[in-house]
Amino acid sequence: MERKHIYTNELQKTAKTLKAGDTVLLSGTIYTARDAAHKRMFEALDHNLPLPFELKGASIYYAGPTPAPKGMPIGSCGPTTSGRMDKFAPRLLDLGLTCMIGKGERSQEVIDAIVRNSAVYLCAIGGAGALAAQCVKSLEVIGYDDLGCESVKRLEVENFPLIVAIDSKGNNLFCKRSI
Repeated sequence: MERKHIYTNELQKTAKTLKAGDTVLLSGTIYTARDAAHKRMFEALDHNLPLPFELKGASIYYAGPTPAPKGMPIGSCGPTTSGRMDKFAPRLLDLGLTCMIGKGERSQEVIDAIVRNSAVYLCAIGGAGALAAQCVKSLEVIGYDDLGCESVKRLEVENFPLIVAIDSKGNNLFCKRSI
């Protein structure tokens, strides 16, 4: 099976070409954000305050990396369960988010927002945080530092192996219907 090499800065235009089941090697900038960071981002949006990063065209990775061992930019950084961010995802997608990376199923509201915004949901391999860490070339904490591992981080990744779980047409690997 051929893997598609994709750069995050191209995802807005290439998301429409991806199909559920495609394998992807993603390179470029992604941002980590989990539950606590999403809550803070919503508080900022509700008060017209800036977010730690520009949403338009962005990719969020639902992960809370562990501290970096000596000589590495990051510790283990496996995906967290995406469904915990379902209450936040539609609004973020409507504001320009292009890609979400995590693990597990998504709600119908998230799927509808993915389709409405021609976005994509990619799944990382659960339990393979050490493998994901090998793809991270740099890390910078850019928001909510007090949240520790749940702070917002800018990661530069290279050839991060992912699977298209929900494509821009709503095809869904977790759905029992044929794609």
